[in-house]
Amino acid sequence: MKLHQKVFYTGTLECVTGLHIGDSKESTDIGGVDLPVVRRKDNGQPYIPGSSLKGKMRCLLEQVAGENGDGKALHNGGAICNLFGGLENKSVKQDQQPSRLIVRDAFMEEISAYFFKNATTTDMPYTEIKMENTIDRITGTAKHPRQLERVPAGAKFVVEFVINVFAADTATPENIKLQRDTLESTLKRGVRILNDDYLGGSGSRGYGQVKIDIDWSKAQPKTYEQ
Repeated sequence: MKLHQKVFYTGTLECVTGLHIGDSKESTDIGGVDLPVVRRKDNGQPYIPGSSLKGKMRCLLEQVAGENGDGKALHNGGAICNLFGGLENKSVKQDQQPSRLIVRDAFMEEISAYFFKNATTTDMPYTEIKMENTIDRITGTAKHPRQLERVPAGAKFVVEFVINVFAADTATPENIKLQRDTLESTLKRGVRILNDDYLGGSGSRGYGQVKIDIDWSKAQPKTYEQ
């Protein structure tokens, strides 16, 4: 198999509701929030790890397909494993499949970064603080109050996906295009389902609704020659 193309897709991810993708408490200063968001170390801006995007899309696609219920991610020869990869599966004689999808970390758009850094409505640079607690079902009283940091609704991030197109050395342009279209179709489906679901924590309580907008017609393929 030969790497024939890398296809680059760029777009934006907008937070429709507050987004929380957590970092370790040890990474924050004493006196900070209880549940901080993950931030860049160079400029302190929140970002969305590529692993969070990729893992969520794969999970949703597998739920829809009824696959990988045991979480082992064995390669089954299907479209999801062809894009995201899978481990060797001896029961169906499938070798390990490396991932053909690269998901970059998503950084804040410059306009969003400028606005939320200087906004008077945020509690910290770029982010808001939301008080959370649990309700005692017997007494009806709130317990265990905690401060949770969120990226505010309206913040935008730049997303980039890269698909590696592999085919036989002797593959025709039509074969290569078919491989690309098949992988791209799975990626589109993952983005569409994610837009209907949520990203990060506490999604069932309204957090993490996002809108990913990609102009698929503007994909940028790069061809590699030996």
